[in-house]
Formats: sequence, C-alpha cells, structure tokens
Amino acid sequence: MRLQRTLEVWKMGIVNYLDALKLQEKLVSERKFGKISDTLLSLQHSPTYTIEKRRTYHNLLMPEADLQTIGAEFHYTQRGGDITFHGPHQAILYPIISLRNIGLGAQKYVENLELVMIELASLYGVQAHAGRAGETGVWVGEGKIGAIGVRISSGITSHGLAFNIDPDLNYFKHIVPCGIADKGVTSLRRESDKVLPAEEVIHEQMISCFVRLFGFNDIICK
Repeated sequence: MRLQRTLEVWKMGIVNYLDALKLQEKLVSERKFGKISDTLLSLQHSPTYTIEKRRTYHNLLMPEADLQTIGAEFHYTQRGGDITFHGPHQAILYPIISLRNIGLGAQKYVENLELVMIELASLYGVQAHAGRAGETGVWVGEGKIGAIGVRISSGITSHGLAFNIDPDLNYFKHIVPCGIADKGVTSLRRESDKVLPAEEVIHEQMISCFVRLFGFNDIICK
C-alpha cells in the first residue's frame, strides 16, 4: 500500500519578501511541532535582492542606497547560496517540508529541486541541466535559468527555488548572480521557441513537477 503524503499548496501571487520570510518562519515552527502538514508556497516577489548568511556583500555591484532608484529592495537572509534577485515573472517555490518524513538528505533535496526546474524547462523544449560543482541551480548552456537557496533547520526546509519565466534581466546586471562572475542569466522566454502560456499555467506546471518528484499524493490547495 502506497504511503499517503499530504502537501498543502498556497498559491499566493505577488508577496513582499519580508512578509514571505515571516510567514516561512511561522510555518517552519509549526511544522517542527507537527501542527501543520508539509506546505508549499507558490508566489512571486516585487524586485528584491537578497544576500545569504555568509554576507557576500561584494557581489552587489551598486551602492545599497541606490537600489531604491531602480525600484528594488535589499534584504539579508539565513538561506544558503549567494546573492540573487527576485522579481516579477519568476516562479518561486518555498517548500516547508520535513526531510526526515520523506527520507531525503540535504544533497538529494537540492538535486530534486534542480530536477523540478529541469523538468519544467523541458516542457517548453529547453534542455536545462544542473550546474557543475559549486554551481547550484539550473542552467541552459552558460546562462542560469533557475536559482536555489535553501535553509534546513531541524530537518525542516525553507526558502527554495526561483525559476526565470520572463523577468527583467537588467536587474541582474547590478549583481554577480550567485557569486559566479563568468556566467550569465537567462529565462524561459529567451530560450524557448514556443509561445508561452499565461504565467499562472507555468506556476501550476512547476507545482505539478514538485509534487511528482517529491512523491506527494494528497494535495490540498489553499
């Protein structure tokens, strides 16, 4: 008999980064104590740069005080990874799940997140691949199409992945994306020869890829 794995999916639209961060912290605490089931947040952010816990500030290429002139926020986080950009026309997933319950270690978890984006890209005829050692995320040739930055606390995950559907790539010119100076950034719009559907459809497809690859079979949408 197949084990039932329940996932509650929150489809949230555009959410302020700090609001999403506070929500994640609340949900992580509740998941640790078994008050909620595994949860997946599907959303977008307004333009926001984030730097991870190692504080790789040198990879921000313009003064922090000037970010407001381009309509962007700037925040420090407790996730892994390096500096990145979140903005409209990205598909973002923040899983709040128990790795112990689904029998995954940290490395396999990250690999599965990469596979979610690789599978999504393949739906549009784009051959994406995982990066080489030290290049976490998903790439199309030398261009990064999907970023990953996670936090794991007591076996509970937070933060997650961001897949570029059609963001304004000019925002990436103000950082060294993920700390990799000799690589670029790309998007599904740029790489695919197909006419893309409404972004809501792509978000749904990414959720479906996540559900399948992580073996959830009882889905509750909120």
